[in-house]
Amino acid sequence: MATLSRHVHQVFINFRGKDLRYGFASHLIDALERHNIKFFIDTHEQKGRDLKHLFKRIEEATVALVILSTRYGESKWCLEELTTIMEQAEKRGMLVIPIFYKVRPEDVRKQKGVFGDRFWRRAKESCPKEMEKWQEALKAVSNKIGFTLDHNR
Repeated sequence: MATLSRHVHQVFINFRGKDLRYGFASHLIDALERHNIKFFIDTHEQKGRDLKHLFKRIEEATVALVILSTRYGESKWCLEELTTIMEQAEKRGMLVIPIFYKVRPEDVRKQKGVFGDRFWRRAKESCPKEMEKWQEALKAVSNKIGFTLDHNR
């Protein structure tokens, strides 16, 4: 009898907590729970903790929701998770759905505007190799079909 691979979390939610945890993300979580969709969100994660356990959650997921906001690019955690998500999309076809929350896909793609300003501040504290992989991941995710939520929604 064949054993089927069972994913613990169907959806991995990648977002900048300072921007969205008690607003947009909380509404999204409520909707996922109402529809019995299993998801992982880093609500109880401790700053400075090893990211390996988060990468495991990404590997378990079949879908990643990447919620890009103005402060997203200042978070090394978000950028590292995004890099892993995009690797999983390439390696095993994980479905990645970007949600551009009050940022334009073009600003994410080219790291400009308010999004870019914050990203480049993070860049000053990072090595060129990290920057290159983050820029590649941001470009790849911004080229995917997703949702754009502007200031009026």
